[in-house]
Amino acid sequence: MSQRGASLWALRLLAILAALAVWFSSSFVKREKTSEKLIDATVTYNPTRGIIILDPLQTVKVRLRGPDRQIRTLAPHVIDVVIEVIGQATGTMDVQLDESNVLRPAGLEVVAIEPNSIPLRLDREKSQMLKVSPRLVGEPAAGAEPLSPIAHPDMVQVAGPESLLAGITAVTTSPISLDGHALTFKQTVSVVPPNPLIRIVEPLVVNVEIPMRFPGSDAEHPETP
Repeated sequence: MSQRGASLWALRLLAILAALAVWFSSSFVKREKTSEKLIDATVTYNPTRGIIILDPLQTVKVRLRGPDRQIRTLAPHVIDVVIEVIGQATGTMDVQLDESNVLRPAGLEVVAIEPNSIPLRLDREKSQMLKVSPRLVGEPAAGAEPLSPIAHPDMVQVAGPESLLAGITAVTTSPISLDGHALTFKQTVSVVPPNPLIRIVEPLVVNVEIPMRFPGSDAEHPETP
Protein backbone atom coordinates (compact mmCIF):
# COMPACT_ATOMS: atom_id res chain seq x y z
CA MET A 1 0.00 0.00 0.00
CA SER A 2 1.34 3.41 -0.93
CA GLN A 3 2.10 6.08 1.66
CA ARG A 4 -0.78 8.16 0.33
CA GLY A 5 -3.20 5.27 0.70
CA ALA A 6 -2.02 4.61 4.24
CA SER A 7 -2.60 8.27 5.11
CA LEU A 8 -6.14 8.15 3.70
CA TRP A 9 -6.94 5.03 5.74
CA ALA A 10 -5.52 6.71 8.87
CA LEU A 11 -7.73 9.75 8.31
CA ARG A 12 -10.79 7.54 7.77
CA LEU A 13 -10.05 5.64 10.96
CA LEU A 14 -9.74 8.89 12.92
CA ALA A 15 -13.06 10.11 11.51
CA ILE A 16 -14.75 6.86 12.52
CA LEU A 17 -13.29 7.05 16.03
CA ALA A 18 -14.41 10.68 16.38
CA ALA A 19 -17.95 9.79 15.24
CA LEU A 20 -18.05 6.91 17.74
CA ALA A 21 -16.88 9.26 20.53
CA VAL A 22 -19.60 11.80 19.75
CA TRP A 23 -22.24 9.06 19.57
CA PHE A 24 -21.09 7.54 22.86
CA SER A 25 -21.01 10.95 24.57
CA SER A 26 -24.52 11.91 23.41
CA SER A 27 -25.89 8.48 24.31
CA PHE A 28 -24.34 8.76 27.80
CA VAL A 29 -25.93 12.17 28.35
CA LYS A 30 -29.30 10.83 27.27
CA ARG A 31 -28.98 7.89 29.66
CA GLU A 32 -27.74 10.04 32.59
CA LYS A 33 -30.21 10.58 35.43
CA THR A 34 -31.83 14.04 35.58
CA SER A 35 -32.17 16.07 38.77
CA GLU A 36 -33.62 19.39 39.91
CA LYS A 37 -32.17 22.17 42.03
CA LEU A 38 -33.58 25.38 43.53
CA ILE A 39 -31.25 28.37 43.14
CA ASP A 40 -31.39 31.86 44.65
CA ALA A 41 -30.60 33.83 41.49
CA THR A 42 -29.53 37.46 41.36
CA VAL A 43 -31.83 39.78 39.41
CA THR A 44 -30.18 42.25 37.02
CA TYR A 45 -32.24 45.19 35.73
CA ASN A 46 -31.58 47.04 32.47
CA PRO A 47 -33.88 50.09 32.52
CA THR A 48 -34.25 52.67 29.80
CA ARG A 49 -31.69 55.47 30.11
CA GLY A 50 -32.88 58.13 32.55
CA ILE A 51 -35.13 55.74 34.49
CA ILE A 52 -34.44 54.44 38.02
CA ILE A 53 -36.08 51.42 39.66
CA LEU A 54 -37.17 52.05 43.24
CA ASP A 55 -36.84 49.22 45.79
CA PRO A 56 -35.88 46.53 43.23
CA LEU A 57 -36.19 42.88 44.20
CA GLN A 58 -32.63 41.55 44.48
CA THR A 59 -33.14 37.78 44.08
CA VAL A 60 -35.71 35.24 42.92
CA LYS A 61 -35.79 31.46 43.25
CA VAL A 62 -35.24 29.50 40.05
CA ARG A 63 -35.84 25.74 39.85
CA LEU A 64 -33.66 24.09 37.22
CA ARG A 65 -33.62 20.58 35.75
CA GLY A 66 -30.75 18.85 34.00
CA PRO A 67 -28.19 16.05 34.06
CA ASP A 68 -27.53 14.92 37.62
CA ARG A 69 -23.81 15.62 37.54
CA GLN A 70 -24.31 19.14 36.15
CA ILE A 71 -27.06 19.92 38.66
CA ARG A 72 -25.01 18.72 41.64
CA THR A 73 -22.08 21.01 40.78
CA LEU A 74 -24.24 23.99 39.79
CA ALA A 75 -23.20 27.22 41.58
CA PRO A 76 -25.72 30.05 42.19
CA HIS A 77 -23.45 32.73 40.72
CA VAL A 78 -23.71 31.26 37.19
CA ILE A 79 -27.49 31.79 37.17
CA ASP A 80 -28.74 35.30 36.48
CA VAL A 81 -32.24 36.67 35.89
CA VAL A 82 -32.18 39.65 33.51
CA ILE A 83 -35.08 42.08 33.19
CA GLU A 84 -35.22 44.64 30.38
CA VAL A 85 -37.35 47.66 31.34
CA ILE A 86 -38.18 49.39 28.06
CA GLY A 87 -40.65 52.08 27.08
CA GLN A 88 -41.93 52.92 30.55
CA ALA A 89 -41.50 56.44 31.94
CA THR A 90 -42.66 56.51 35.56
CA GLY A 91 -45.20 54.77 37.76
CA THR A 92 -45.67 51.06 38.38
CA MET A 93 -45.57 48.00 36.16
CA ASP A 94 -45.60 44.21 36.55
CA VAL A 95 -42.91 42.17 34.81
CA GLN A 96 -43.74 38.54 33.97
CA LEU A 97 -40.76 36.18 34.19
CA ASP A 98 -40.17 33.08 32.10
CA GLU A 99 -37.24 30.98 30.91
CA SER A 100 -36.17 33.70 28.46
CA ASN A 101 -35.17 35.88 31.43
CA VAL A 102 -32.87 33.23 32.92
CA LEU A 103 -29.23 33.14 31.87
CA ARG A 104 -27.94 29.61 32.56
CA PRO A 105 -25.44 27.01 31.31
CA ALA A 106 -26.45 25.01 28.25
CA GLY A 107 -28.34 21.81 28.95
CA LEU A 108 -30.39 23.15 31.88
CA GLU A 109 -34.16 23.56 31.75
CA VAL A 110 -36.08 26.18 33.73
CA VAL A 111 -38.86 24.42 35.64
CA ALA A 112 -40.21 27.35 37.67
CA ILE A 113 -39.45 30.91 38.83
CA GLU A 114 -40.67 32.12 42.23
CA PRO A 115 -42.13 34.71 42.08
CA ASN A 116 -42.88 34.65 38.37
CA SER A 117 -44.10 38.27 38.42
CA ILE A 118 -42.23 41.27 39.84
CA PRO A 119 -43.89 44.65 40.53
CA LEU A 120 -41.64 47.60 39.71
CA ARG A 121 -41.83 51.24 40.77
CA LEU A 122 -40.14 53.54 38.29
CA ASP A 123 -39.02 57.14 38.58
CA ARG A 124 -37.14 59.64 36.44
CA GLU A 125 -33.48 60.29 37.18
CA LYS A 126 -32.76 63.89 38.12
CA SER A 127 -29.50 65.78 38.61
CA GLN A 128 -29.14 68.72 40.98
CA MET A 129 -26.71 70.59 43.24
CA LEU A 130 -26.86 70.05 47.02
CA LYS A 131 -25.15 71.83 49.90
CA VAL A 132 -22.40 69.96 51.78
CA SER A 133 -22.95 69.66 55.53
CA PRO A 134 -19.76 68.35 57.20
CA ARG A 135 -20.33 65.76 59.94
CA LEU A 136 -18.34 66.38 63.14
CA VAL A 137 -17.87 63.71 65.82
CA GLY A 138 -15.81 63.38 69.01
CA GLU A 139 -14.60 65.86 71.65
CA PRO A 140 -11.97 68.57 71.13
CA ALA A 141 -8.97 68.81 73.41
CA ALA A 142 -8.21 71.44 76.08
CA GLY A 143 -11.79 72.68 76.28
CA ALA A 144 -11.79 74.05 72.73
CA GLU A 145 -15.04 74.46 70.85
CA PRO A 146 -15.62 73.94 67.10
CA LEU A 147 -17.15 76.73 65.06
CA SER A 148 -19.15 76.15 61.88
CA PRO A 149 -17.11 73.97 59.50
CA ILE A 150 -16.44 75.28 56.00
CA ALA A 151 -16.48 72.89 53.02
CA HIS A 152 -14.52 73.60 49.82
CA PRO A 153 -16.44 73.32 47.56
CA ASP A 154 -19.64 73.72 49.54
CA MET A 155 -21.92 72.30 46.80
CA VAL A 156 -21.83 68.95 44.99
CA GLN A 157 -23.75 67.51 42.06
CA VAL A 158 -25.88 64.44 42.74
CA ALA A 159 -28.20 62.27 40.64
CA GLY A 160 -31.09 60.08 41.73
CA PRO A 161 -34.85 59.50 41.65
CA GLU A 162 -36.79 62.73 41.23
CA SER A 163 -39.21 61.85 44.04
CA LEU A 164 -36.37 61.27 46.55
CA LEU A 165 -34.38 64.39 45.66
CA ALA A 166 -37.47 66.56 46.11
CA GLY A 167 -37.15 66.30 49.90
CA ILE A 168 -33.35 66.56 50.24
CA THR A 169 -31.49 69.85 50.62
CA ALA A 170 -28.00 68.74 51.73
CA VAL A 171 -25.54 65.86 51.83
CA THR A 172 -23.16 64.97 54.64
CA THR A 173 -19.53 63.92 54.66
CA SER A 174 -17.79 60.97 56.22
CA PRO A 175 -17.18 61.63 59.96
CA ILE A 176 -14.56 64.23 60.92
CA SER A 177 -13.13 63.47 64.34
CA LEU A 178 -12.55 66.39 66.73
CA ASP A 179 -10.66 64.16 69.18
CA GLY A 180 -7.32 65.66 70.14
CA HIS A 181 -7.87 68.92 68.24
CA ALA A 182 -7.68 72.28 70.01
CA LEU A 183 -6.63 74.43 67.05
CA THR A 184 -8.19 75.04 63.65
CA PHE A 185 -7.49 72.18 61.25
CA LYS A 186 -8.35 70.98 57.75
CA GLN A 187 -9.29 67.53 56.49
CA THR A 188 -10.18 65.96 53.13
CA VAL A 189 -13.25 63.74 53.39
CA SER A 190 -15.60 61.89 51.07
CA VAL A 191 -19.17 62.99 50.41
CA VAL A 192 -21.82 60.51 51.55
CA PRO A 193 -25.01 60.00 49.49
CA PRO A 194 -28.18 60.40 51.58
CA ASN A 195 -29.81 57.33 50.02
CA PRO A 196 -28.49 54.21 48.23
CA LEU A 197 -30.43 55.24 45.11
CA ILE A 198 -28.73 58.64 45.06
CA ARG A 199 -25.17 58.86 43.74
CA ILE A 200 -22.58 61.59 44.06
CA VAL A 201 -21.58 62.79 40.58
CA GLU A 202 -18.86 65.30 41.46
CA PRO A 203 -16.82 66.06 43.41
CA LEU A 204 -16.52 62.83 45.36
CA VAL A 205 -14.37 64.43 48.07
CA VAL A 206 -14.21 67.91 49.61
CA ASN A 207 -11.77 69.80 51.81
CA VAL A 208 -13.25 70.86 55.14
CA GLU A 209 -11.83 73.54 57.44
CA ILE A 210 -12.90 73.29 61.09
CA PRO A 211 -12.29 76.57 62.97
CA MET A 212 -11.67 76.11 66.71
CA ARG A 213 -11.83 78.60 69.59
CA PHE A 214 -11.47 78.60 73.33
CA PRO A 215 -14.40 79.64 75.56
CA GLY A 216 -14.34 83.35 76.30
CA SER A 217 -12.17 84.15 73.32
CA ASP A 218 -13.45 85.72 70.14
CA ALA A 219 -10.33 84.84 68.19
CA GLU A 220 -9.92 81.62 66.26
CA HIS A 221 -6.72 79.68 66.73
CA PRO A 222 -5.38 78.39 63.44
CA GLU A 223 -3.25 75.32 63.69
CA THR A 224 0.34 75.99 62.73
CA PRO A 225 1.85 73.81 59.98
